[in-house]
Amino acid sequence: MEILKSICTDIDTIFDLYKKGTEHQKKVAKKHWRGFDRFLVEKEISEGRQYKIIMDNTIACVFAIDYTDPFIWGEKNKDPAIYIHRIATNPDFRGKFFVRKIVEWAKEHARKKNKKFIRMDTGSGNEKLNTYYESCGFKYQGIVKLQGCDNLPAHYKDGTSSLFEIQLPYFPG
Repeated sequence: MEILKSICTDIDTIFDLYKKGTEHQKKVAKKHWRGFDRFLVEKEISEGRQYKIIMDNTIACVFAIDYTDPFIWGEKNKDPAIYIHRIATNPDFRGKFFVRKIVEWAKEHARKKNKKFIRMDTGSGNEKLNTYYESCGFKYQGIVKLQGCDNLPAHYKDGTSSLFEIQLPYFPG
């Protein structure tokens, strides 16, 4: 298993995984993704913030990161944090505990970037997913109902999002 930066030629596979992830979300949760802007993903790739997990020469999982997330995290956005977004797993590789692998990668990445927190959000109401995130080291931070989220993907416009955070104990600042 390897975590690598995604490249431009990965974009169709990334969107295929988003589509398959959305189909899975519709089966297990009330809230699901509603598509993503291709320009957003192209920008993440060009900025080196879109990643892929490779297993058996196949893209098994993708995720994106950011270093700011003011629309979701509000005042806490001032904290030095890395934000994980849009984890999508190839159905052939489900059950491989990729979030745990992403967390280990993110801890090292955060350390290199002098970040104190690893954060993520997910649609509220999927207790199985919330429990899984907590088993990966995240602490539940509550629920947020977003207002004025025109700059965010469509799935943020309805319902609420659950927030999760890992505080790194070795923060140098």
